[in-house]
Amino acid sequence: MDHQELEEGVEKVKLLGIWSSPYVVKVMWALSIKGVEYDYIEEDLRNKSNLFLECNPVHKKVPVLIYQGKPIAESDVILEFIDDVWKDSGYRILPEDPYERAMARFWSKFGLDKLSPPIWKWFTTQGKEQEDAYEAAMEQLLVLEKVLDEKKFFGGERIGFVDLSLGSLSYVIPIYEDITGVRLITSDKFPRLSAWMEGFLGLPLVKEHLPPLDKLRPRYQAIREAFLSK
Repeated sequence: MDHQELEEGVEKVKLLGIWSSPYVVKVMWALSIKGVEYDYIEEDLRNKSNLFLECNPVHKKVPVLIYQGKPIAESDVILEFIDDVWKDSGYRILPEDPYERAMARFWSKFGLDKLSPPIWKWFTTQGKEQEDAYEAAMEQLLVLEKVLDEKKFFGGERIGFVDLSLGSLSYVIPIYEDITGVRLITSDKFPRLSAWMEGFLGLPLVKEHLPPLDKLRPRYQAIREAFLSK
């Protein structure tokens, strides 16, 4: 029997999420790399289901992966779990080399802790505060530009852990740029990152699980207006 086929009596994998979450999308990408079939359950975070609250009572956030009836929360934790459970399917998302694995985790955390905050602040503020956030974001993007070096993806010739973790930037930043009328990533300032974004978005498995961008743009527009009106 194929590795992905379900044995009799084994519960199918479930993924709890919301359509707009970049953290949910990256789990979908990882499951696609491994060829894992799963049931997706859309949650309403304003009216959380009993299943969701039982599966993630601590953080009450998406995504949650349910494997053989056991829940796993936090997107990067889920990515590592997927890579370990289906280690013989698709290809390894995390590098085999211990040092490279550590570096992949480091740069994933860099994106969350160092890069995302100034980009979000740039998008949701104005005036001097926005200008300062823009400069801070550019500084961190330059760091990533150097890390990418001459590689096609952060994972090398194919996408890996860091690409999945940073992947939402490839479609979110263009939306932010369109709404604000300001370019953050240009091919002259960041040629490698620009090429990475284009290459990442061009992958069939990425395109297959992108959230509907026509719905995402007005959602972010409304969020920005709400922040600016405070």
